[in-house]
Amino acid sequence: MNAFYKRHFLRLLDFTSYDLNQLLRLSKKVKEMKKNNQEIKLLKNKNIALIFEKESTRTRCSFEVAAFDQGAHVTYLGPGSTHLGTKESIEDTAKVLSRLYDGIQYRGNHKTIKNLSKYSTVPIWNGLTDKFHPTQLIADLLTMHEIFPKKKFSDIKCAYVGDARNNIGNSFLEAASIMGLNFYLVSPKEFWPNKEIITLCQNIIKKNKGSIICTEKIQEGVKNADFIYTDVWVSMGEPQEYWEKRIKLLKNYQINKAMIDMTNNPEVKILHCLPALHDNKTDIGKKILKKYGLKSGMEITHEIFEKHEKTIFEQAENRLHTIKAIILSSLLEKVNF
Repeated sequence: MNAFYKRHFLRLLDFTSYDLNQLLRLSKKVKEMKKNNQEIKLLKNKNIALIFEKESTRTRCSFEVAAFDQGAHVTYLGPGSTHLGTKESIEDTAKVLSRLYDGIQYRGNHKTIKNLSKYSTVPIWNGLTDKFHPTQLIADLLTMHEIFPKKKFSDIKCAYVGDARNNIGNSFLEAASIMGLNFYLVSPKEFWPNKEIITLCQNIIKKNKGSIICTEKIQEGVKNADFIYTDVWVSMGEPQEYWEKRIKLLKNYQINKAMIDMTNNPEVKILHCLPALHDNKTDIGKKILKKYGLKSGMEITHEIFEKHEKTIFEQAENRLHTIKAIILSSLLEKVNF
């Protein structure tokens, strides 16, 4: 049974571990077919709308290429290019677009995507909101599985370090609780997700043989980790006066050689959802590193990033294959290759 058919994809807790495992299997299949030039176009004459109220690189490109690979047509609606919520209500927009398109991706405010999904008669896919980023976590799960194909998720320890009071932190908690990861959230308490979602996911994971532990102690959190995961500490959409306090509190949580040594695991893998401020080759990276006295990167040093870039960029590529699997599963009752 295809649990995704005609359903919205807003957050991971809307699905079971069986559902997500099925999605991962399909992701592996479509990835293999693309690599072997065996792509079969199953979405000919399908139309997909991509609404981006927040700008994007990986999410936009992954949705576009996934749709093109499968023969679908795409309309990109960037920031400020619709009347959504300003001149036209979200309800009316959803009803109109549902008549024109077979599926809609939305990136922006979580309240907006919930209202879109309420009135849309076609699947709505969450390409990132302020609360959740489920398509990223499916790609992360695929990457973990590819690295340890013989391990159950309950046998994998993943430490997320740094700022977790965000959409990645929330979706990682949900992914861990569903799949049974041994998940350590390692950061100062003020950067932990809201207590409600931590408690909810800790209760769910009890049935799935994993664990969710939040700690400020770096060595406790990363010891024997199979993966260390991080995200950038600053958001381009927030006032810069918040940056100084945040960077000061998170400085000790940078992924560097000292942290790698704490794992006692020479084979530990590093994951990063990107973009990464690991060098001074960007305007904002140069500014932050100089202003706050950071050496060789912010949330991760350039040395460690370079050493693990193969895994990190494979993780980024997996956005394409997992998003393709989500689109196919949502629009087709059966995916027959």
